[in-house]
Amino acid sequence: MKFYENLQSEIKKLAGNELDETIHVVSARTLSAKEAIGNPERKDFPLLKGKEVMIEASFKGSKGQAYTNMPGYFSGLLRDVVQIPLATNFDRAVLVASLNAVMRSHGLIANTTHCTDNEPEICAQQLSDTISSSFGHPKIAFVGFQPAMIAHLSKSFKLRVVDLDEDNIGKEKFNIIIEGPDNTEDVLSWSDIILATGSTYVNTTITRFLGKKPIIFYGVTIAGIAKHYGFERYCPCSH
Repeated sequence: MKFYENLQSEIKKLAGNELDETIHVVSARTLSAKEAIGNPERKDFPLLKGKEVMIEASFKGSKGQAYTNMPGYFSGLLRDVVQIPLATNFDRAVLVASLNAVMRSHGLIANTTHCTDNEPEICAQQLSDTISSSFGHPKIAFVGFQPAMIAHLSKSFKLRVVDLDEDNIGKEKFNIIIEGPDNTEDVLSWSDIILATGSTYVNTTITRFLGKKPIIFYGVTIAGIAKHYGFERYCPCSH
């Protein structure tokens, strides 16, 4: 778990004497789908289907968010965050959302809250150009189920999609059969680049993808982690 404990140390270092000031409380709550993503035209986002929830942390007026499949509520001092045992996906989501909020409050990162309404569609439309300009016409291993991105990328690139949601695995979406985690190594070997959801950090699968191929993480979850570790992140429409 050192990969995760490093983030707790990073928060502790950034916060300094703020750890013990009771006025600096980190609170995380599960957002409703409308709060998290607004009212997009596309209705197959995991947030809208209840497959994932968004955790939001607030620190000194700055907000940070993270996806998780485990809803819950946490409120406490920042010192409590750096002592969370990180035993569950919810614990790790609280840590990541808190890191995003603290780093934003210190001016180290921006864009830590989810895009809303039609912005996910705009984000997906821009992604193809971003991939083309950097990699040409690669074969893409897509990790996670982000329907707008998959729909747009599948028009221009060879794409294989790996997801953890059993309701998606084996189903055809946008003329692509969604594959399960057992196929991960085969998909990675086939691909030229990886596009992965930042929530892989929360569910501890991230280490399966690091160091294998060029990788771009998408979403708000990975904001602080990408800054800390120097990962490439794509999230142009977040706030």
